[in-house]
Amino acid sequence: MAADKHTAAIIGGGVIGGGWAARFLLNGWDVRVSDPDPEAERKINEVLANARRSLPGLYNQKLPPEGELTFAASIADAVDGADWIQESVPERLEIKQSVLGEIQAAAPAGAVIASSTSGFKPSELADGAANPGQILVAHPYNPVYLLPLVEVVRHPDVSDDIVARAMHLLTAAGMKPVQIKKEIDAHIGDRLLEAVWREALWLIKDDYATTEEIDDIMRYSFGIRWAQMGLFETYRTAGGEAGMEHFIAQFAPALAWPWSRLTDVPDLDAALTKKIAAQSDAQSGNHSIRELERLRDNNLVAIMRALKGQDWGAGALLNQHDARLRTQEDVDWSGPVETANRVVPLDWLDYNGHMNETHYLEVVSKACDRFLILLGCDSTYIEAGNSYFTVENIINHIDEANAGDTIRVESRIIEGGGKKLHLYHELLAADGHTLATAEQMLIHVSLETRRSSLPEEPVASVLESAIAAQTQMQRPEGLKAGKQ
Repeated sequence: MAADKHTAAIIGGGVIGGGWAARFLLNGWDVRVSDPDPEAERKINEVLANARRSLPGLYNQKLPPEGELTFAASIADAVDGADWIQESVPERLEIKQSVLGEIQAAAPAGAVIASSTSGFKPSELADGAANPGQILVAHPYNPVYLLPLVEVVRHPDVSDDIVARAMHLLTAAGMKPVQIKKEIDAHIGDRLLEAVWREALWLIKDDYATTEEIDDIMRYSFGIRWAQMGLFETYRTAGGEAGMEHFIAQFAPALAWPWSRLTDVPDLDAALTKKIAAQSDAQSGNHSIRELERLRDNNLVAIMRALKGQDWGAGALLNQHDARLRTQEDVDWSGPVETANRVVPLDWLDYNGHMNETHYLEVVSKACDRFLILLGCDSTYIEAGNSYFTVENIINHIDEANAGDTIRVESRIIEGGGKKLHLYHELLAADGHTLATAEQMLIHVSLETRRSSLPEEPVASVLESAIAAQTQMQRPEGLKAGKQ
């Protein structure tokens, strides 16, 4: 584990810098923050509180132990020995260039120095730098601890090795780095957002819609489509069997019609600014910023977890990070086997504010899946036409589990041999006390005949050893599965 330990220096602890700090810290990195704002520590800790309640719940595995957070007295102290240095100071070129110069004066030669800039090209940032080839852009999206996309932008002096290292480190932190082919002002994402933003400003200025109406039009229609397919795949699908060429042929003429004013920018004078602010206050002013952040995080977690079930888009990325987090250690069958260790996500709560029975069963089901994989009943075994079917579940609810709580499952074999397998699971809180117990009766089946069958290799051999070891343990009291 020590070989994988990294240190990140966060220079600028505002909204974006705080999000970077949370992303790295919760993925096991040590983090040092440098920010002259006397309120920086309070602000960072508030961002961290939101991240701790939302990010771990995206995954079905536990995140690494949280790294150490330090508030450095200077930029030099922050960057000393850092693997990754993230600059997130105000969006003014002269400030960024000055800060990057100060960073390079003290940074390790092999560190990645990345800027969060939303608009400047990396060649502009590196102009006049002592080592221009060390500086690139890693532009994230807010909240950085939840949204995985990072635009990685290089300039000609940046080596392939630096870019490859940046891509690897970002991926290891659960992010989706996309390398932009060549530098351009505002990169890719913000150019697309700018187009929508300009048009929305005109629609408000000319009284065609309010801020709330525009937001409703987006979030109840194409915003949902974009969340899971993006722009081009959505339009390809809209083209039907004939695909993208048909879609373009059908709708391309509209591009010549006066549907938008993208080349014009309305004057954001005092009157228009007040108009937008008043509409925005009417739309959302009854919520504080922290309440809005929590609502945003709740919704993002729910959407991305739904995509996990489809193994699509951001959900597929989360599943990949789950696979990286999952340990592959040898199994000690002499005692209960840990089959789950995770955090209760925000979308698992019922109207009473705690995890509901559906998700207790889900945890047990996933624990069973993990146990079977450890026995050798993995995707290869299933593709060969063999599996286990559950025929009985009994859950005993003992205590509550709440959003953000760490829970783990210890599983064991009560009885086995032949076609039957009797499993017992204990759902435990972080302090070790029991939240629930569950029993399962399973039958081995042939997927070809859909009838019961004897386990085949390699499951048969592993199962024999596991049963011999696990059935030596004292039986839990009150077992019910399999009884008439």
